[in-house]
Amino acid sequence: MLLAVLITTAWLSLIIGLRYLLIAGGVWFALWGKGTGPGLALNRAPPSRALIAHEIRFSLISTPIYAFPAAIALEAWKAGGTKIYLDPGAYPLWWLPVSFVFLLVVQDAHYYWTHRLLHRREVFRWAHAAHHRSREPSPFASFAFDPVEAALTAWLLPALTFLIPLNVWMLAVLLTVMTAVAVLNHAGRELWPDRWVRSGPGAQLITATHHSRHHTHMKTNYGLYFRFWDRLMKTDGMPDSR
Repeated sequence: MLLAVLITTAWLSLIIGLRYLLIAGGVWFALWGKGTGPGLALNRAPPSRALIAHEIRFSLISTPIYAFPAAIALEAWKAGGTKIYLDPGAYPLWWLPVSFVFLLVVQDAHYYWTHRLLHRREVFRWAHAAHHRSREPSPFASFAFDPVEAALTAWLLPALTFLIPLNVWMLAVLLTVMTAVAVLNHAGRELWPDRWVRSGPGAQLITATHHSRHHTHMKTNYGLYFRFWDRLMKTDGMPDSR
């Protein structure tokens, strides 16, 4: 079992690393590769090569840390030891969207409170400082975590596969959403219209405008998907409209 987990970890590390480089690289090229791109610029200048190299280095360090618990869950699933299922009809169809929203809410709560912990003075320097070297981040910062931060966040989804029924295709959609949100929120450009970001349903969600504020004002905006916890705990902050 251990050998299988290690082999799967190696394969997942390769897949996760290549996916990260392709997606983050593609978004960076579209938004910054020609000097300017669509949307509202949040960064004062294009990300430097030195900063991008730093972000890529820490992202590739984080890759096997995320791959290892995922490999444990995958090998356990192959042995029938998780609650992951393939057939969408195995459970009521309403469970697919409910489980998707449930995972978003659980992830968001876990990330908010973990993120708050990482910003404590006695923890920040050795657990979160590498990510915040990107004061004005690029899409490559989306996965650039200190090893401690990666270890604190990598276990959640794999652990949940042992506890609640989760459809494998729903998990694939969730991973796609996670990747898109992480890359776009670190893009340094806001692609959503400013009016949408600041009113109605859009004002409940975290976008690049909200998260870029966290990178420049580190005592605000700790959430992952939603502004609920930030608002409840009075850590929500938005820059003035431009």
